[in-house]
Amino acid sequence: MSQIRLGIDIGGSAIKGAVVDLEDGSIVGDRLRIKTPQPGTPERIGDVVASLVRELAYTGPIGIGFPAVVINDLIWTAINIDGSWVGIDAGELFRSKTGSEVALVNDADAAALCEARYGVAKGVSGLVIVLTFGSGIGSGLLVDGGLVRNVELGSLELEGHARAEYHFSARSRKREGLSWDEWGARTNRYLAHVNTVFAPQLIAVGGGVSREWDRWCGNIDSSLPVVRTEFVNNAGIIGAATLVG
Repeated sequence: MSQIRLGIDIGGSAIKGAVVDLEDGSIVGDRLRIKTPQPGTPERIGDVVASLVRELAYTGPIGIGFPAVVINDLIWTAINIDGSWVGIDAGELFRSKTGSEVALVNDADAAALCEARYGVAKGVSGLVIVLTFGSGIGSGLLVDGGLVRNVELGSLELEGHARAEYHFSARSRKREGLSWDEWGARTNRYLAHVNTVFAPQLIAVGGGVSREWDRWCGNIDSSLPVVRTEFVNNAGIIGAATLVG
């Protein structure tokens, strides 16, 4: 019998949720997307998560991917989310808002869990890096299929940018008005740097820009072990749901 769980992916620009069949990672019914409130304070984001749960008419445990370093449900960083989150027990907040049991993980780590269980990283030995390009650059690291939590490769320094994600994220493309070719060439330099530093077996690219993969992937050096995530921008939702499976 299939096991059904709710996954929620909280990002800097949008909060997405769907019910997932954990047998194959497929989404059951509607996938909801709500813009992240600005400012994205704990109270306001907690209310959005509660509204998603109500709209999906779901009861049961919930897995949540969150855009920060998450340790024992506590939020440790706030680079791409409101600073008031630092020190918050997010698990307790979301439990009180939804009335459900909740498990949390970094949002890119959630995407990595999805790809390890169902997608391009399934069965791949050695090091796999899942990168999600959005408001920042999230990173999920897998070693022989096991997750190494809270690795922040968006914080790498590259080309004089102390946090590479400020220059190489998907947000930078919109902010600077770059064409897809221009942004793809820029992203290639970041991917090449990650490959040089870590020498992974595979780099899987996800996040919102992965939906536009064909518009910029031609700028990626063919010698790099780079592929698109199999579950594209749903990987975070699906991986979050596996937390409570």
